Amino acid sequence: MFTIPFNPSQTFKSACLTAVMTIPGLVFSSAASAHFQMIYTPELLKNRGGEIELKMPFTHPAANGHVMDIATPEAFYQVRKGKKTDLLPQLETSTWKSADGEGVSYQSKARLRGLGDNIFILQSAPYLEQAEDIYIQQFAKTIVNVGSLPTDWDSELGLSAEIVPLSKPYALYEGGSFTGVVKSAGKPVPFAEIEVEYVNYQPEMKSNAFSSQPTIDPPADAFITMTIKADANGTFTFALPKAGHWGFCALGVGPKTEHKGKELSQDAVIWVQAHPVTDL
Repeated sequence: MFTIPFNPSQTFKSACLTAVMTIPGLVFSSAASAHFQMIYTPELLKNRGGEIELKMPFTHPAANGHVMDIATPEAFYQVRKGKKTDLLPQLETSTWKSADGEGVSYQSKARLRGLGDNIFILQSAPYLEQAEDIYIQQFAKTIVNVGSLPTDWDSELGLSAEIVPLSKPYALYEGGSFTGVVKSAGKPVPFAEIEVEYVNYQPEMKSNAFSSQPTIDPPADAFITMTIKADANGTFTFALPKAGHWGFCALGVGPKTEHKGKELSQDAVIWVQAHPVTDL
C-alpha cells in the first residue's frame, strides 16, 4: 500500500476543493471543484512585442464552471528584466460568462517592449468560499515571452505563495512536461498538494466568455481536476498530453492561515502553454 506523507501543519481543508476522493496512493478531485485565478492571453510565446490583452476571471476553466465574484485584487504588476511595473491603476472591472452563469472579472492591456520575458502577477483579495467557510487568496503568475529570448522566466519573486518554474512555461511541447518548485515566502514546501486543470473551453476574448464546446472529452471526472504531489523538496513534474493552456494550483502553501477570524488558504498558481508538434 502506498502512503501519502502527512504534514501536521497543513489543514485537511482544501481551498480549491469542495469534495475530495482518495484511494491508496492516489488523490483526485471531484468534477468542477477547483478554483483557479486566471491571467489569460491567447499566446504566451510571441514573435514581436506590442499591446496584449489579459483576461482575469476567478473560475473553473476545465469545466466551464462557476465564475466567483471577487473583490479588486490587492496587487497586479509586470516584471521585465528585474523591473517591476504597477498595473493595478489600469485594471478594469468586467464580467466573465460561463455555462454556469456570469461573475465579476478583471481585465487589462499591457505593453510588451523589446525581446524577453514579461511576468504578470495578480495577488487576489481573499475570497470567502461559503461552502467550506474559508477564505481563498491566490498568487497567480503567467509569463509572456517575446522573440524566444529568455530573460526572467525562472525568477523567484519572493511571493507568499509561489510556483517557480524550472521549465520555460511558454516553450513546452504537447507531450512534453512542465517542472516547478512550490515555495512559501521563498522556502520549498515538501509534499505540497497541487491541482492541475486544462483550459478545456477556449476563452473568447471579445465576448468575455468561455466557448460552449470543449476541446477534449475527459474519459472520467477524475481527469477534470487532477491532483499531484510535490516531492520532499517541493518539486513536481507533470506531463502535458494536449496542446493548450494548463493551470497549476498549489493549495494552502502561503504562511498566512487566518483572515477575519476564519481559515485562509494562500494558493500559488502558474499558467503554462503547450504547443502542438507539427510535422513537415
